[in-house]
This record gives sequence, C-alpha cells and structure tokens, in this order.
Amino acid sequence: MAFNGDAGLGDLMRQAGEMRRQLQKAQEELARTEVSGESGAGLVRVLMTCDYKVRRVRVDPSLLAADEKTTLQDLLKAAFNDALHKVERTARDKLPDIGGAGFSRMLP
Repeated sequence: MAFNGDAGLGDLMRQAGEMRRQLQKAQEELARTEVSGESGAGLVRVLMTCDYKVRRVRVDPSLLAADEKTTLQDLLKAAFNDALHKVERTARDKLPDIGGAGFSRMLP
C-alpha cells in the first residue's frame, strides 16, 4: 500500500485548522465566562472572567475599619485565589478535547 503524502498532508492541515477554530471558540467562550471567588463567608468577593480579568471586588464595610487592615488583606488574597482556582477548573471543564489533543488536560 503506497502512502500518498500530499493527501495525508492536506488532511492534516484541515484537521489543524479545525482544531485552531475549536480552540479559538473555546477561548472566546471562556473570556465571556465569569466566576466569583469569596472568602470570610462572603465578606470579600471577587468577580473574574476565565481569561483572568478582574471585573469587580466587593468588600463588606465592616472590614474597612483601621484595625481590620490585616484581616482585609488576608481575605482579599483568599478571595482572589478562590477565583483563580475556579477559573482553572472552569477552563479545564470547558476546553474541548480538540482532536484528541487533550488541551483540557494541559491546564493546572
């Protein structure tokens, strides 16, 4: 059986183009998807898109007292980290297994 290199290369190029379109579509969907991270039982909330853009930070007024500065800093850090973990989980769940390449398995 002879291998037709030109036909095989054409098929490969078409598959690569389709994979690129699927990945671009998934990335665009992720950019529109928002997740919310929170800490301190909701005292601090961070709204972030799945392309890592922070949309909103909400802080309960009770944390704005001068003696709550350290608590506020810790809660902000925790809320951002919570949002980041949710972004990663959402991306892993939404990225298709394009062409069997396993893109979703490449994420942390």
